[in-house]
Amino acid sequence: MNRSEREAAARRIMEQAPAPVPPDLYGEVVRRGNRALRRRRVVGRLLWLLLCAVAVAFTVWAVHAHPWVEPPSQTTPPITGW
Repeated sequence: MNRSEREAAARRIMEQAPAPVPPDLYGEVVRRGNRALRRRRVVGRLLWLLLCAVAVAFTVWAVHAHPWVEPPSQTTPPITGW
């Protein structure tokens, strides 16, 4: 099938009468859309909650562990009695 035949076939399909739409389709689409929006909202809230929990846990760890302080040297013993 070459290009002109494909274009002619596409024109024939587009010129046909549209397929009938079931009458209850709109209600079903609205119901599914609302469900998808609720799921997206819940997932977003859970991700924000997880992010906040991680930030709090990191802050508590950093305050307790002091990762910015250099650990004391263990290679040389302290010099006493000089």
